[in-house]
Amino acid sequence: MIGPNLMIEFPNHSRSYDQTRRAVRFWGHDSALEATFFIDEGALRRIQPDARQDESGFLNVFDRNRDAICAAAAKVYVRGGRGSYDLVAANF
Repeated sequence: MIGPNLMIEFPNHSRSYDQTRRAVRFWGHDSALEATFFIDEGALRRIQPDARQDESGFLNVFDRNRDAICAAAAKVYVRGGRGSYDLVAANF
C-alpha cells in the first residue's frame, strides 16, 4: 500500500540558510507541485550536537544528513496540504 507521503521526492539538492527563520530551507516535489521545507537550528543541533553554530555549520549538518532529513520531511508531508513544512527537534 502506498501512503500519501510516498509521493514526495527531493531531487533538487539546493538548500539555503534562512536567517530570519533560523533554519535551512529545502524543497521537495510531488509531481508538478513544489513544497518548501524548513529544518530549524534546534533540529540540526539534535542531529549533530558538535556542529558549528553558524550558517556554514548548519548547512554542513544538512549536507551530511540529507537522507535522514528528507526521510523526516517525507513523514510530515501531506499531499495537497500546506505549501511549507517545518521540521523541529521532535521530528528526530
